[in-house]
Amino acid sequence: MSIWVLRGLRDGVVTTRWPARPDDYADTWRGPARPLPGNLSSDPAAALSSDPGVDPDTLETLCPTGAITAERAGNVRVDQGRCILCGHCVAERPDVFAWSQGATGPGAAAPTREALIVPELPETDEAVEAARARLRERTTALRRSVHVRHVDAGSDGSEEWEIQALLGPVYDIHRLGVFFTASPRHADVLLVTGAGARGMTVPLRTTYDGMPDPKIVIAVGTDAISGGLLSQSDMTTGGIAATVPVDIWLAGSPPSPFGIINALLVAVGKLAPDPNPSAPARSTTGPRGGRRSR
Repeated sequence: MSIWVLRGLRDGVVTTRWPARPDDYADTWRGPARPLPGNLSSDPAAALSSDPGVDPDTLETLCPTGAITAERAGNVRVDQGRCILCGHCVAERPDVFAWSQGATGPGAAAPTREALIVPELPETDEAVEAARARLRERTTALRRSVHVRHVDAGSDGSEEWEIQALLGPVYDIHRLGVFFTASPRHADVLLVTGAGARGMTVPLRTTYDGMPDPKIVIAVGTDAISGGLLSQSDMTTGGIAATVPVDIWLAGSPPSPFGIINALLVAVGKLAPDPNPSAPARSTTGPRGGRRSR
């Protein structure tokens, strides 16, 4: 029996009230791997030279997609846009890596590709805020109902399961004024999954060009962001950014339905990202949303 059926029988509520109300399930969702702060030592350079277990080359080989970067100076970074959540780094080096928690929050839907690298690179905050400002200017007209066109550009199918869940009674994305459409000419948001299969390059670009302005593109999942395990394959473009411009980058393999909802609402300005991760999300819509005149 589904856990959601049991939850509904227990609490008398099936459909989540997030983002109007907190949801514990969203907060406990396991996200991409992250490096632990102060994971090497007070003298990281000495640790790297004395302990072969923290040798940069050794740490980097833990990730099959090359998401880990370990510098001789002791800095260890994880590109969450490449993380496929295999867990190998966390299992082998729990003293250096851990899972990130929560499917929502300011870091869950990144407006720049560089924002997915943790710890953040220098000047990331300024770049993120500039990207958010540009996005706000373009999405002023999308504050009521929005229509989404989904394109599979070479997915393994896992992201599609999460997107399909949005239409069920648990998440019921229609309550937020978000609707899926079969025609790009009616779409405000392009939701793209998959590693960027070369056979989908023309259809994806045609779909994008057929959408009216303003339009938003969301790369859903590690494959769409970086190509995942197929990033070096001749059959993919290593993510969708080589074909269409991306506005929101959503890490995860796959990202959760809460993460997809969060990315959609942040993209169109219905959810204001808060710089304080412990603060509740600030929704700019009512519980039902509304329909934008066309």
